[in-house]
Amino acid sequence: MAETKEVTKPRDYRWRLPLLLCWPLCSFLITGCRASEEQQTLSDGPRYLNGTSLVRPIDYREWPFVGSALGLTYEDETASSDAPPNFTNVFVNPSSHRGFMETGVWPSGTVFILELRRSQTDAAPNKGGQFQGDLLSLEAEVKDARFSDGWAFFNFGRGTELAEVAAPLSGAAAASCVQCHTNETAVERTFVQFYPTLLQVARQKGTLKPGF
Repeated sequence: MAETKEVTKPRDYRWRLPLLLCWPLCSFLITGCRASEEQQTLSDGPRYLNGTSLVRPIDYREWPFVGSALGLTYEDETASSDAPPNFTNVFVNPSSHRGFMETGVWPSGTVFILELRRSQTDAAPNKGGQFQGDLLSLEAEVKDARFSDGWAFFNFGRGTELAEVAAPLSGAAAASCVQCHTNETAVERTFVQFYPTLLQVARQKGTLKPGF
């Protein structure tokens, strides 16, 4: 009787090929997402030119919005009472906002952006209230140890002619900001008393200045 040999079919590895191709791609995407998150965390703070001049953050309106006011001023009124009040809007960079929500204090690298906007009434169907209009000016406050005072203030100018970079205020202009932000603020050098959500956090964390 002739001896029969069992023939073994070669294994088909073609089904593994898509997995082998997909795995490096998946790893790349996961690593890329993590790197993007880390980069965003590191890059949402202040960016400088020449060490101390602040680069205007173009995406600040995507940052956490902490408060708004109508007609709020920090100095005695000098304009006519007939002048319409302006709106102010305040934004803070995301990583610093998260830090404050956890601790009740502002970490180094905090950036506040202050918008000043015109108030308007002339649009239908409005009958008596006021709404926000054109941007009038843009300012910033930064907490950073690179500044001798630990904080610095910046003015990017008028709304139609905003500067891309602003040097820190100095002299009398800075002195008035420092005095007001030192003596009249609820937490460090920030007007947390005007930001309801942050005020509640500061109370819970015990970081309010005496008198607030």
